[in-house]
Amino acid sequence: MKRSSSWSNGHTSYPSLRADRPPYLVLFALCLLALLCEACAPTSPIPSQFEAFERIPIHTVTVHEQRIAYLDVGTGPPVILIHGFGGSMWQWEHQQHALAEHFRVLTLDLPGSGLSDKPDIEYRPDQMLGFLVEFMDALEISRATLVGNSMGAGLAIAMTLEHPARVSKLVLIGGLPQQIMQKLTSPSIRRALETRAPAWLISLGNRLFGGLMTESVLREIVHDPALLTQAVVERANRNRRRPGLIGPLLAAQQALPLWESGFALRIGTVTHPTLVIWGEEDRVFPIAVGEELHRTISGSRFVRIPQAGHLPQWERPGLVNRSLIEYIQHQ
Repeated sequence: MKRSSSWSNGHTSYPSLRADRPPYLVLFALCLLALLCEACAPTSPIPSQFEAFERIPIHTVTVHEQRIAYLDVGTGPPVILIHGFGGSMWQWEHQQHALAEHFRVLTLDLPGSGLSDKPDIEYRPDQMLGFLVEFMDALEISRATLVGNSMGAGLAIAMTLEHPARVSKLVLIGGLPQQIMQKLTSPSIRRALETRAPAWLISLGNRLFGGLMTESVLREIVHDPALLTQAVVERANRNRRRPGLIGPLLAAQQALPLWESGFALRIGTVTHPTLVIWGEEDRVFPIAVGEELHRTISGSRFVRIPQAGHLPQWERPGLVNRSLIEYIQHQ
């Protein structure tokens, strides 16, 4: 085939969209060009997950004069799902239907988090425990299986130690160990827990750069970045922008020594049936931390979740839900 000389011929002229052409011809030409470009563009990849938008009624109950938001689905033996530091009920979104087929599932936003009130308190472990006890009392739940993720697991441990008659079984997902700061491997969460900046400065940084920080944290706690869709990131940012969030986070950070000097020292005395679930790719607390926690609690069971980080119940809900249902139903 003879190569055309028009590519290098500086005198070759091409049709142009002149200003004196009728406007509709210009518009037609632009539309034709856009269609040609779209036709030549590479095919976009098909996502591995379909993001369904679901509406679950949100309930509220007053506990210690504070409004607590929670979900309440299903019937049967009660199971309470407890989120971790800086989290909210959305971390349990993939457990709602699966567990509700077998249990009454209650998922709360702890005080200082999500949609619940954010009182000006110290957020000490004993205070958070008091809220959980009163939450169960307000809903007339005398006894329940507690499922906690990360710091929520610490609250579940505290409840088991202080009010053993209120706990049927205990499930710990990704937490909570002794010597948190020595075992923590997430740079973003470490910075959050070690900061000494004043609240006003953190609030300003959250307003200006919070989006970048939120995405950074999500990439450390979630193993598969493909799951961090725009909708997921936007939801996390909405939660971050809720008024009054910074104070409780700083207070919880300052209360960590009370965990270490109190409930953490008693983890080995837990006698309740306990299931420990850990993501194999956890970059907050590596799986070796979960194995140590499993050895500390006599008689506990340990389940490793492959290809999952610090939120295995969110990343690999099929595997986690199956483990939860089998364990809770087992007599």
